[in-house]
Amino acid sequence: MPDTAMPDSALPDSGPVLPAAVLFDMDGTLVDTEQLWWQTAAELAEELHRPLTDLDAPEVLGQAVEHTAAHLHKVSGTALSEAELATRLGESFAGKVAAETVPRPGALALLASLRDARVPTALVSASPRLVVDLVLSAIGRDWFAVTLAAEDTERTKPAPDPYLAAAERLGLDPAACLAVEDTPTGVASATAAGCAVLAVPSTAVPMPRGERITLLASLEQADLALLGKLAGAGAVRP
Repeated sequence: MPDTAMPDSALPDSGPVLPAAVLFDMDGTLVDTEQLWWQTAAELAEELHRPLTDLDAPEVLGQAVEHTAAHLHKVSGTALSEAELATRLGESFAGKVAAETVPRPGALALLASLRDARVPTALVSASPRLVVDLVLSAIGRDWFAVTLAAEDTERTKPAPDPYLAAAERLGLDPAACLAVEDTPTGVASATAAGCAVLAVPSTAVPMPRGERITLLASLEQADLALLGKLAGAGAVRP
């Protein structure tokens, strides 16, 4: 009886390759809160008589509360401690998030397609747990197998710790994961952890360039096939 097995190249396509996991930043990536964070910092800076300018953006956008508090303390010369500034920032930002949490265009549709394809996802945020939980209450908690807030690692972004921890909790090599970010700080964290990165900027701050960094204007342009392609060696076929 003749051998009827088809060569690999002739086998029918069983669907797009998929990333082993997708690790999402939160503020500015999934929800439109990066502007709320800038507004929070700008309001406090005004009180300290040192208004923010575009030059302050790298010290605010994508940064943890403590980092921005330290920056404001340094540039304003205020008698308030960094801890007091951090508390003020955290409370004000949480109030704004609770009042106004808007998903970014394409975010929920992309999460739904990943869920339907059974691709694990994680939320990897530099925001405090209080803010993360407020956002999860607004958009739904069941999208993610893992959620990480600023308190969950010894160092937060731009250090690689949050993405390393997310991959570890999923039982995966970070190099097999695709991170989705919106700021240079987040991109630095993800690339330092070894992840491929899809960067969807939420502000005009220039993004770093790199072999495993891809820029899109909106998550509406992303689909499963593209995510699998960007994951490269970390992609798997269902």
